[in-house]
Amino acid sequence: MYIATIPNRNSPPAILLREGYREGGKVKTRTLANLSKLPDDAIDVLRRSLKAEPLFTLATAFEQVQSWHHGHVDAVMRAIKRLRLESLLGSRRSRKRDLVVAMIVGRIIESDNNKNSKLANTRWWNVTTLPQMLELGDTNEDELYAAMDWLLDRQEAIEKKLAARHLSEGGLALYDLSSSYFEGTTCPLAALGHNRDGKKGKLQVNYGLLTDEQGRPIAVSVFPGNTSDSRTVAPQIKAVKDSFGIESIVLVGDRGMISGKLIDEQLRKTDGVEWITALKSGTIRILVENEHLQLGLFDEKNLFELSHPDYPDERLIACRNPELAKLRAHKRQSLLAATKKELDKIRSTVQRAKLARDKATASGKKRPTSSRKKKLLGKDNIGVRVGKVVNKYKVAKHFVLDIGEDSFDFCIDESAVAAEAALDGIYVIRTSVSADRLSADDTVRSYKSLSRVERAFRSLKKMDLKVRPIRHWLEGRVRAHIFLCMLAYYVQWHMLEAWRPLLFADEDQEAKNDRDPVAPAVRSDAALAKVHSKVLDDDTEVHSYQTLITLLSQIVRNRCRLPGTDSDAHDFEIVTTPDKKQQRAFELLKTITV
Repeated sequence: MYIATIPNRNSPPAILLREGYREGGKVKTRTLANLSKLPDDAIDVLRRSLKAEPLFTLATAFEQVQSWHHGHVDAVMRAIKRLRLESLLGSRRSRKRDLVVAMIVGRIIESDNNKNSKLANTRWWNVTTLPQMLELGDTNEDELYAAMDWLLDRQEAIEKKLAARHLSEGGLALYDLSSSYFEGTTCPLAALGHNRDGKKGKLQVNYGLLTDEQGRPIAVSVFPGNTSDSRTVAPQIKAVKDSFGIESIVLVGDRGMISGKLIDEQLRKTDGVEWITALKSGTIRILVENEHLQLGLFDEKNLFELSHPDYPDERLIACRNPELAKLRAHKRQSLLAATKKELDKIRSTVQRAKLARDKATASGKKRPTSSRKKKLLGKDNIGVRVGKVVNKYKVAKHFVLDIGEDSFDFCIDESAVAAEAALDGIYVIRTSVSADRLSADDTVRSYKSLSRVERAFRSLKKMDLKVRPIRHWLEGRVRAHIFLCMLAYYVQWHMLEAWRPLLFADEDQEAKNDRDPVAPAVRSDAALAKVHSKVLDDDTEVHSYQTLITLLSQIVRNRCRLPGTDSDAHDFEIVTTPDKKQQRAFELLKTITV
């Protein structure tokens, strides 16, 4: 059977359903039905069926008018809903709240700092479904800046809610400080200080991050770039006690943060505040020299407690990590060798300069010498060159220097090297928490949990959220920018925890509490297997956080319409069906709880 179109003079052609047959060896045709009154699309369907052609194809059934990246936005929004982040920002929905949520989502899924500028946000958002999901419509820079100002006004209330969720009476709080550099010079917070970004000569801002014992961010405080570490602790204590309403807390900070001076002048005088920190290397050396810390005890165990009259009502827990000792010894020898090599060059240059000057003097001629050699004659000039070398490698204390007007010599102080080597791998934890509340092992683990704050800084500054460089000029905008990044990390932290089975991360977190607290951290066998094989138990590939976000972004939302129609009245949308890995990622997000 087939469909024949028969011309009909000035009238529309006749559409006939015919079939062919043989009669007496001849091929003949006969008409089975007149289809002229059927719609064209029905005739076309019948014609395709008779030819055994597919009734519909993607090109003929409908056309894609527009596409948006959707999966990664959907994943982050699901996490935000599970965390009830929107209610943290404000109890009532508003456009400013929606814009803040959008900026948080954008910070998480797009790590390029340039694309996270306010102007870029208003443009690249439109290639995703983010504006649709939040019903944002058209946005501009001024609206985003106004939303940041709105967020800053609510920072204290938001942090109070986070503290109520994750901090408890008598529990641990981790605190550490970092910095990020500025592009510009006009912000009042911008100042020269200890630059942790390796950007010499750049102005910077300091910010302290307070987390719970698991590393969830609770609060962030911003300080001028020249603020010392210990001076930032008092505002955190005030916030915990006055703003968060927590009567007792154990603050964990490193030796530069919670110093002896801070303890004596502030912490001891503050009710309800206890601390876990560590002694500085100079203090440990004094303990060893006065035989309060006996190194021979490390022959039997790698951790023991001691007391000292200078630390009343406190516990000192001495630890020795052999692997750390090896690393420090190797690093010291490398620095000494590099410094000796440079000092040998200076010594040879001084000797040649002196020899050239003596020859010129003996011959009675003004024999010219190079400007470089001239600079290395004279005690001041030689001292400047030597100082640059020994300060570069930070081992000046291990060298004995002999600098004259026209001579230079040096030697390594072996006794100083041996004294320092004796303390390799040794650190002493200092705490006011009683043994009844926290054992020695758990105290060491609590101090080492500061690595979770360092993980937060790595994510904020380098890996994912990229808080730096800071380009805002106004102090309030800088504070809002850093707080916004902290909230983004809060969401990302929970996503990372939920996605551990899909990532290179170690899933066996509880086993860490059973390990030797002094020994170097090691990954579980299951985590190592993922690292080496690059596949999971189901033979699918292991992902990093960034590649998993990219994989989810391949889920798109398509707007489609029937071919030949210009109106969008009958437009419809189709979302890419997730594959098994993408569906697994969405399922794991359901495990997020607050």
